[in-house]
Amino acid sequence: MNRILRTALAAAMALPLAMPLPASAQTNPKKEPTAGQLAARERMTKCSAEWKADKAAGKVTKDMKWPKFWSECNKRLKGGTKA
Repeated sequence: MNRILRTALAAAMALPLAMPLPASAQTNPKKEPTAGQLAARERMTKCSAEWKADKAAGKVTKDMKWPKFWSECNKRLKGGTKA
């Protein structure tokens, strides 16, 4: 009796997993990135290229890491330099 109940319960729990999802749940429309997000991606691409070039040329100090370089480069490209 116990075995029959466990089998029936397992089958009942597995049934929803075998059924396909409705079409609306499968494909969610993707949002277009905002102008700010596009600008940030462009700045990151430019800073990444600078990082690679400076690192290859030996211009990056040993204590400089990408997050610090990115922060300084991002501020500079945004026009937020205070120096």
